[in-house]
Amino acid sequence: MRKLGLIGMACCLALAGQAQKKNFTYKFYGQVRGDLFYNSRANEETVDGLFYLFPKDHQYDADGKDLNATPNGSFYLLYSRLGVDVTGPNIGKAKTSAKLETDFRGSGSNWSILRIRHAYVNLDWGTSAVLVGQTWHPLFGDVSPQMLNLCTGAPFQPFNRSPQIRYRYTSSKGLQLTAAAIWQLQYLSAGPNGKSEEYIKNSCVPEFYFGVDYKKEGFIAGVGMEILSLKPRKQTIVGEQVYKVDERVTSLSFEAHAKYTTRDWLIAGKTLLASNLTQASMLGGYAVTAIDERTGEQSYTPYRHSMTWLNIVYGTKWKPGVFIGYMKNLGTNEPIAGDTYGVGLNVDQLFTTNWQLSYNLPHWKLGVEYTPSIAWYGNRDDSNGKIHSTHSVTNHRVLGVLIYMF
Repeated sequence: MRKLGLIGMACCLALAGQAQKKNFTYKFYGQVRGDLFYNSRANEETVDGLFYLFPKDHQYDADGKDLNATPNGSFYLLYSRLGVDVTGPNIGKAKTSAKLETDFRGSGSNWSILRIRHAYVNLDWGTSAVLVGQTWHPLFGDVSPQMLNLCTGAPFQPFNRSPQIRYRYTSSKGLQLTAAAIWQLQYLSAGPNGKSEEYIKNSCVPEFYFGVDYKKEGFIAGVGMEILSLKPRKQTIVGEQVYKVDERVTSLSFEAHAKYTTRDWLIAGKTLLASNLTQASMLGGYAVTAIDERTGEQSYTPYRHSMTWLNIVYGTKWKPGVFIGYMKNLGTNEPIAGDTYGVGLNVDQLFTTNWQLSYNLPHWKLGVEYTPSIAWYGNRDDSNGKIHSTHSVTNHRVLGVLIYMF
């Protein structure tokens, strides 16, 4: 009898599941993507060079030869992906939907394993919508470069997908307001222990974003503000003594963006006054400004960077395009009295251009890009964190891409 009961319960659950599925629709999609690339020298990058950022500084051996002046290249299919869009039954007046998308990007030094790209549910009341889950960071937003390189404009364009709770209000006049609370998982802030989730986890305060956009007939323009508050450390060791410390570094970043699209044209741009946005694949970080002699507790000041990019693409079948990005290190608000934590804090300026040409058919894209990138390295002025006595380093990158989309 117990077995019959269990079988009956299983049948009821199966029938209930089938009945529930009738209220859902599923749209599967994905791509098979191959990236073949060549660099004229070593670079700051992730995923073994697939996600390119900027050239490394000179590193000389005993004979005065630059160890980083060595070409490299490879061919990968790690950014092939598979996803599903789901629409479900309404909850009251709210339309429900969900997305689950994965690729083979992996994490850390482990590639060729599944990784979550997007995983969220969305409730839409028409003028208002609430999203809960992992998706693009609002700083990435609706304005991003159209290019073949997987970095999608980083480190000039924020690149980040994170767990978040996001609210959006859209008016009938084209205004869109966005507010989001954001946590970290795959894209992490830099600190004393390298890039880690612990700094925002110990902070107990999520990252916040507030923005406003105007959208109308192929045009979008808007501004946004981001707030990030981290706790770099919980304890220190001075001599043989261990002390509990209460440290925090808080930063503000601002951005403005615009995009115009027609059947044949895309013209887009974004500018940022960025502060400690290392979790968004950008240059930045913070520095120690004071140290308590007894406990070792530290105070911090964030670095500020200016990033600006412009992207122009033309065509439908044959699509030539150009991307131009520029970054400037603006230093710190307070004098530096200790260590610095971040990415590229010895870089004064970055300048990158990207020239692309792609051939596009339904479900197919074949393209090539040439990207010269120049980084100016130098010495730090501890009074303001700025870089002086600079020298330039250049990398030439060539990328070929083949994508089959389904």
